[in-house]
Amino acid sequence: MKHRKVGTVMTIDVVRAVAATPFQDIVTRLDDHGISGMPVVDDDEKVIGVISVSDLMGGRPSPDRAGGRETGPGARTGALRLPRLGHTARRAAGEDGRAPTAGELMTSPAVTVRALDSIAHAARTMARHQVERLPVVDEEDRLVGIVTRRDLLQIFLRPDADIRREIIDEVLVDALWLPPHAIGVTVVGGVVVLEGCLERRSEVPIAEHMAGQVDGVVSVVSHLTHRYDDSKIRPVEPALHGLADGWLRRF
Repeated sequence: MKHRKVGTVMTIDVVRAVAATPFQDIVTRLDDHGISGMPVVDDDEKVIGVISVSDLMGGRPSPDRAGGRETGPGARTGALRLPRLGHTARRAAGEDGRAPTAGELMTSPAVTVRALDSIAHAARTMARHQVERLPVVDEEDRLVGIVTRRDLLQIFLRPDADIRREIIDEVLVDALWLPPHAIGVTVVGGVVVLEGCLERRSEVPIAEHMAGQVDGVVSVVSHLTHRYDDSKIRPVEPALHGLADGWLRRF
C-alpha cells in the first residue's frame, strides 16, 4: 500500500527564526501568524532548534505542549499574551538586562522528519516527543517545510468511497489475490466492516491488519470467517538436489 507522505500535507512557506532573532521579534512573528512555535535555522537553512511559547515562558505549558490547536500560516487565534520574560528568558538575558535571542531560548536539537516519511511515522514521532509540530528537512537537514497535528488529521478526511476502493484494490486483489467481491467491505466514517468467508484461516488476520493500515481508517470491525484451518500445517522442507545431496544429508 502507498501511504501518504509528510510532503503531501506539509506547509512549505515556513515562519522561522535564526539564532540571533531577538525575543520581541519572536513574539511578534508567533502572534502575527497565529502559531505557537517555529523552527530556528542557521545561515545554511539547517534546522538547529525549535522555539515555542513554552520556551519563551520559561517552561510554562503552551498550546504546543498542552494540546492546543495549531493553525496554518496567516491564521489568527488572538494575540499571544506574554507580559514578562519567563525564568529561562530572564536567565538568558544576563545581568545586563539584554533581551534573549532565539538561539539562547530554543529547544535543541530539534525533532524533525523527512518529506518522504509516512504520515503515520510523523504522528508517532509527535506523540513520542509530545510536540504539535515537526520541521521537515531534506537529506542535508535543510528546512523544506513544517507539519502540524492538524495537517496529519487530513488523512481522516478521506472519503469513505476512496478508502473502500483502496482496501478492495490493494488488500483483496493485490495482496490476497482474491476477486474484488470476495468479501463484503463497508466503510462509514472511516470505520471499516469486513464480512464474509475466506478460504484459509491465515488470510483473516492479514486482511484485518492490512485494512487497518490504509490511510484514513479509524478502526476495523471484522466478521470474517474461514473455510479451512491452515494454522497447524508445517511448511514442507525443500528437497535437496545435486551432487552433494548425500554428503549434506549426513549433517
